[in-house]
Amino acid sequence: MNVCEYKPGLEGIPAARSRISYVDGQQGLLEYRGIRIEELAAQSSFLETAYLLIWGQLPSKAELENFETEVRYHRRIKYRIRDMMKCFPESGHPMDALQASAAALGLFYSRRALDNPEYIREAVVRILAKIPTMVAAFQLMRQGNDPVQPRDDLDYSSNFLYMLTEREPDPFAAQVFDVCLTLHAEHTMNASTFSAMVTASTLTDPYAVMASAVGTLAGPLHGGANEEVIGMLDEIGSVDNVRPFVEDAIANKRKIMGFGHRVYKVKDPRATILQELAEQLFQKNGSDHYYSIAVELEKVVEEKLGYKGIYANVDFYSGLVYRYLGIPTDLFTPIFAIARVAGWLAHWKEQLTVNRIFRPTQEYVGEHGHSYVPIEKR
Repeated sequence: MNVCEYKPGLEGIPAARSRISYVDGQQGLLEYRGIRIEELAAQSSFLETAYLLIWGQLPSKAELENFETEVRYHRRIKYRIRDMMKCFPESGHPMDALQASAAALGLFYSRRALDNPEYIREAVVRILAKIPTMVAAFQLMRQGNDPVQPRDDLDYSSNFLYMLTEREPDPFAAQVFDVCLTLHAEHTMNASTFSAMVTASTLTDPYAVMASAVGTLAGPLHGGANEEVIGMLDEIGSVDNVRPFVEDAIANKRKIMGFGHRVYKVKDPRATILQELAEQLFQKNGSDHYYSIAVELEKVVEEKLGYKGIYANVDFYSGLVYRYLGIPTDLFTPIFAIARVAGWLAHWKEQLTVNRIFRPTQEYVGEHGHSYVPIEKR
């Protein structure tokens, strides 16, 4: 029997064939279904992008309008889910609340009818529609307030910001937020997507698949990194402290959050777009001293570590944009999840068409030949 070379973290080992997205880490290229992310960020909307990812093609005007209408109709959540969320501790992390709430959706909607196209579409619509509502609801409930009901006259991103802040957002802010969702919607075989695919391969319901992926995204080495960036900028404190901070981090082999990527060896194209969005926000509404620190930090890190292929990734500027929109730091990762649901659903749907349960092997490095020792002789 041939034994494959062991690769920690399965690094570089293909686990699937996919038509959904493509990354070229040397060129800084990201495509969704063959369309560059720069084009989608400039011309598309998040829901149109989600349709593209999940169904494999851009929708017609009528198809998009129908899809948007379906999502609007399903934004509300069952009062029993809302009551369950009221019992969550206020100090709990919103990602834990989201994972529990996403799993709870399966209690109401799971039919395990994975061979039924109508059920597939219903699940896609419900998950896209209800995840933002649950994130916004928990934010208000942990402050002791009742959640705000969705508004059918608002688009996807405007409605989320309205439910979160209890006021109708500035149209430009909503547009910026929608672009952020598009940028985070999909990124090939990352940890949370792989988790979703492994769970999906057992043919469980899609709500369990989403809950599995949310749990994986929560880790600081994956989705949680954007929260860490704001903490790091706060620790640096001023532009003058940037260079000493970087030099100390390098000397002590401390990770600089928001830099480096397993795939990209140049600046993440999403980071470039997010930086442009941040600049537009600041030009319209006034500057932010965190942004000045971030710009200097990127400059120094590129100077010191660029030769190693370490550049700004998507997490570096996303937190700055969210913070400027008035979003609490510990909601950054749940918002990442709101967006990445589109990619998870696309991979779930693709997995069903060629399903084979994931069952990797392992390399045993333990001992053999031990005998059981009775407890009185140990």
